[in-house]
Amino acid sequence: MTTSVADPQATEVPPEQQKGLAARLWDRWPVKLAVAVIIIIWLIPTLGLLISSFRQPDAVKTDGWWTVLANPFDFGQWTFSNYDNVLSSQGFGNAFLNSLAVTIPATIIPITIAAFAAYAFSWMEFKGRQIMFVVVVGLLVVPLQMALIPLLRLYSSGASIFGVTVFPDLDLNGTYMAVWLAHAGFGLPLAVYLLRNYIGSLPSSIIESAKIDGATHFEIFTRLIVPLSVPALASFAIFQFLWVWNDLLVALVFLGGTPDVRVVTQALQELNGSRGQDWHLLTAGAFVTMVLPLTVFFALQRFFVRGLTAGSVKG
Repeated sequence: MTTSVADPQATEVPPEQQKGLAARLWDRWPVKLAVAVIIIIWLIPTLGLLISSFRQPDAVKTDGWWTVLANPFDFGQWTFSNYDNVLSSQGFGNAFLNSLAVTIPATIIPITIAAFAAYAFSWMEFKGRQIMFVVVVGLLVVPLQMALIPLLRLYSSGASIFGVTVFPDLDLNGTYMAVWLAHAGFGLPLAVYLLRNYIGSLPSSIIESAKIDGATHFEIFTRLIVPLSVPALASFAIFQFLWVWNDLLVALVFLGGTPDVRVVTQALQELNGSRGQDWHLLTAGAFVTMVLPLTVFFALQRFFVRGLTAGSVKG
């Protein structure tokens, strides 16, 4: 008859589990305190904006938002009229649809192009690959504001080099296509950089096995790379969607400010009135514009950190 001796390492409890709740709360307390302070600093203005959006117009102009905290259950000081005015008579519904028409293609176009480019930079051999990648990443330093006038001229009169037309005269100013191309062009360098780091860190054995099985580059990309790259794709989708949705300058320059094509940021700018007298409407409109970006972020946030940190180290 034999007896077995239990492995002491097999039953060893990790140190993290041995700590009590109080000990875990006090562990690395300076970092946790700093995070809590940052959260409070961010939340206080947002809370004030939210409270002001439900207050009477006269109260917003005369008293600070914190005065309602003295008697928060006095329902006479609360109102939904600000939101009703914004949604019914300020043209926010049409502006919301225009923003969707601008933001969705301006997010999908650079993601699609950058995914193909990232795969090529990572797993395809061709001359000048590293130089081209450095040039693409170097475009990150080019500010968008410097390109507005050249893009306006390009959209209005086209471009030719030595008599050869490289961009046709399509008169794109005032169209959604102009905004899509502008946002896609300036979103591509960051997209290529993020996706190349992620796709390049995928195990080479997967790619080699697919090649041995006779898969083409397109089949490898569509059947292997895209499903495995969802975290990185979602991370850039959050960045690009928030950037385009909150943009005012590009939309104002290329679309103009007419009611039929204006986006939510332009509608929000006009809510305050010519003399700043409608600040109560501005607070309500701000929260209306925040609904969709918050929905997108919380829907994709589980991929966010994984997509950003992927490719930083190889295991």
